[in-house]
Amino acid sequence: MTFHSPSARREPTAGSWALLALLGLIWGSSFLGVEMSLIDFKPITNAAIRVSLAAILLLAIALWTGHRLPGFATPTEKRIWLHCFGMGLFTNALPFSLLAWGQQQVTSSFAGVSMAVVPLLVLPLSHFLVPGERMTRAKVAGFAVGFVGVFLLVGGDSLLGGGGTTPRLFLAQIACVGASCCYAIGSIVTRLCPPIPTQSFATTGLLLGSVMLIPTALLFEGLPQTASLPALAGVLYLALFPTAAATILLTVLIKRAGPPFLSLVNYQVPVWAVIIGAVVLLEPLPGHFLMALLVILAGLALSQFYDRWRNS
Repeated sequence: MTFHSPSARREPTAGSWALLALLGLIWGSSFLGVEMSLIDFKPITNAAIRVSLAAILLLAIALWTGHRLPGFATPTEKRIWLHCFGMGLFTNALPFSLLAWGQQQVTSSFAGVSMAVVPLLVLPLSHFLVPGERMTRAKVAGFAVGFVGVFLLVGGDSLLGGGGTTPRLFLAQIACVGASCCYAIGSIVTRLCPPIPTQSFATTGLLLGSVMLIPTALLFEGLPQTASLPALAGVLYLALFPTAAATILLTVLIKRAGPPFLSLVNYQVPVWAVIIGAVVLLEPLPGHFLMALLVILAGLALSQFYDRWRNS
């Protein structure tokens, strides 16, 4: 979930590592926020509220700091709007809705572990869409290993004799993996965007995401009938921290250390999600969750670090 920035990459400092850890914790805790907000808010409404509030906040910050939305006069500016639309759709509207819908059936731990699939799916997409990003043997092997982990994550109950999976639970699991696919597509859309200040790009994407989500939520789910304090706290937390504040941290990290450094956050999110789900929500932690996470992370490590180690 990185946003394009024309700034040059710098070596990460201790402060950058601290911000990366904080970002991983914020994103890892987002699944707890979804669980709380689902008490009263339906999935698309949940996504619409968090994206709209975050968009308003970032728009205010962008105007205060002098960042304007992109123009619409030149072909490049029109292309930027197209990429902003893609970011709003694949990084906000679709995955937030799919995760919230899926978490009606699956645990927050499962949803968090499924996010480890994001950088795995980026590999084949980058091969075909991003110049210079070729699938080496190590990347192919890592993708294959990671795919086994995904299969274990979704089908682990049946494979290990845990009682099988109901059709509705299976669809919820597929929805969470589908959200990971959306994030992967969104990262490629963002990476291919022409140069634009990160603040402007993120704000525009969130605004377009809210434009997509608000009428959809009203059409299919209507207005919320109740809004308890826990549900309000959950959706406000999602808007302020995993959506708005995380975007600001993204901006700082990209400027300090570059997008490749930021991608390391994908290793932390599932770990935090599992810890928070087990400690705060007292969720059961099936053994195949941890097995799947280890296999997926092993595939990612193989795909991302083997070539660097061999060439070092």
